[in-house]
Amino acid sequence: MSLHPRLPLATLGPLIALFAACAFFATQNDRFLSGGNLSLVLQQVAVVGVIAIGQTLVILTAGIDLSCGMVMALGGIVMSKFATELGLPPALAIAAGLGVTALFGLVNGLLVTKVRLPAFIVTLGTMNIAFAITQLYSGSQTVTDLPPVLTALGNTFAAGGTQVAFGTVLMLALYGLVWFGLRETAAGRHVYAVGNNREATRLTGISPDRVLLGVYVLAGVFYGIASLLSVSRTGVGDPNAGQTENLDAITAVVLGGTSLFGGRGWVVGSLVGALIVGVFRNGLTLMGVSSIYQILVTGVLVILAVATDQLSHRSSR
Repeated sequence: MSLHPRLPLATLGPLIALFAACAFFATQNDRFLSGGNLSLVLQQVAVVGVIAIGQTLVILTAGIDLSCGMVMALGGIVMSKFATELGLPPALAIAAGLGVTALFGLVNGLLVTKVRLPAFIVTLGTMNIAFAITQLYSGSQTVTDLPPVLTALGNTFAAGGTQVAFGTVLMLALYGLVWFGLRETAAGRHVYAVGNNREATRLTGISPDRVLLGVYVLAGVFYGIASLLSVSRTGVGDPNAGQTENLDAITAVVLGGTSLFGGRGWVVGSLVGALIVGVFRNGLTLMGVSSIYQILVTGVLVILAVATDQLSHRSSR
């Protein structure tokens, strides 16, 4: 049995859903399919999209990371305060933020692999720890007057008459890089193998603990990159960022066809899932629908996606 996800199974349904949503909203508002609005959708999903890359890696190993949003927020505060209050060069401030988020990934990974705690419990705990540290370190105050380097990814360039954010390009490049790594490298195949059957993977000479530890650390790095994207997009270090990004990222991964049971999925599907959520929110906003209904639709979508995954898992047993 191949360890690679199959494109039709993993993403055909989500792609159809994405195109159907786009077609529907295009009939409701003439502005929906404009280049500027589609570029805006990509900008709006960039932060969740990059978090979803790390979340995809974790879920492929049959784990889950509830701490991703809060860790992302902490990384943004560290970057912002190190650059403004400590006066560090922006590059070092960014590296410090990435280091903090990677450290949380390391802690998650060690508790899962060495202490043998369930990923759900571990990351629920580190989510609260990250939130508390963020609030304490920032004094619950937004960090402003950031150096231009920290907000550079929020800048745009012209492409075919449409303004495209550099952060959007970075997000797409990261998806391409991780897709290649999962599909074409031994390390990527090991991720799928651990998710499929951890014990069988161990018997083949692969260390599941090493794979899991690497996955959680790498996920932390992606949360750090998302921190930079968030800071770049808003222009501030916001201690209240990340309140919904953890659930949004999980929603994107599940909508994109990655199985919560591990071992099945395609990372680009997570981008499709993030776009589905982004398209619904943008389209409903253009239609003048209250934000509470947008949350309702998102909840319905994720329940349908999980139910489909559950039925697929039962039928394959």
